Amino acid sequence: MVTSPAAQDARPHAGRPAAADPLEEAGLPTGGVAQRLGVSPTTVRSWERRYGLGPAHRESGHHRRWSPQDIAVLETMCRLTARGVPPNEAARAALADRTAVDRTAADRTGTSGPTPPEQVTGHQDGARRGPGPGGSRALRVGTVRPECRGLARAAVRLDAPEVVAILREAVEELGVIDAWTEVIMPALRAAGRKWAVDGEQYVEVEHLLSWNVSSVLRGVAVGTAAMRPVPPVLLAAAPVELHSLPLEATAAALAERGLPFRMLGAAVPPRALLDAVQRIGPRAVMIWSQDRHTADLELLGRAAASVWGPRGSRGGAVVVAAGPGWSRARLPAGTAAPRTLADAVDLLEQTVTG
Repeated sequence: MVTSPAAQDARPHAGRPAAADPLEEAGLPTGGVAQRLGVSPTTVRSWERRYGLGPAHRESGHHRRWSPQDIAVLETMCRLTARGVPPNEAARAALADRTAVDRTAADRTGTSGPTPPEQVTGHQDGARRGPGPGGSRALRVGTVRPECRGLARAAVRLDAPEVVAILREAVEELGVIDAWTEVIMPALRAAGRKWAVDGEQYVEVEHLLSWNVSSVLRGVAVGTAAMRPVPPVLLAAAPVELHSLPLEATAAALAERGLPFRMLGAAVPPRALLDAVQRIGPRAVMIWSQDRHTADLELLGRAAASVWGPRGSRGGAVVVAAGPGWSRARLPAGTAAPRTLADAVDLLEQTVTG
């Protein structure tokens, strides 16, 4: 392989140790750590003051500099508190983990020297991306469950494994409806607001969160084997409606109750939806509209008027107009407009089992 002269000049001379990179030794400042974790610098300082989660090594008279090991302790603190562990217990566990890691490293290598900061952050301390350090990256979720705060922080960090873990635990412990209402939706709204205010910079956060929410919900929806012997619910979005996560939440909640469904997903053309109604013969059809511009009242009326089956035993479906897009519309006969996911799932269950 041919090496360029510039590359040759950049290599250490034979027999001479490479000069230490000052960035490797310096670590990250508190603001940079807060940015990485998706919390405010005040939170980091509070954890240090209350629970002793500060840098393991700090020179008198110098600003705090956080090594990769120090940052790992704070990441453990974030994960545990996000899952409802009291902060004092989470801090003890995080410190115990650091002690165990330090001892193992010392036993194996005789030293526990720090990993270069860029291996932890993905970029060098002197070349941070994005807004200023600290809480400017945090998603403001308001007064919510700890799981929601943890979900928002993990999404900001683009920590997909932690996002999935929080989502799965929330669904298992709370059920689909409460997990959607109390954990998922506040985080999604916060990501949407952040994206709207700050532009393209936060699209990656919203996309990562949405994709993993969809994956977990679909896992529930298709992972339930035992279904009750009732007609399936037909789920579809309005013809130009691209949002489908609420439909996926509905499908998961129906599956959780053992109710079969047929999912058509986003942007279903009118003819395709009406053909599906005729072919499936459902007792209930749910049509989702996120915005009034996607609310197709004509389609809603045609679906509600659809009948099928031989003469003398023809049937029809209750059409559920779900989503804020229908809120200001005068709905046609034969339709219902529940306000929440819980109300919608209850109505669908009553319709297909009644």
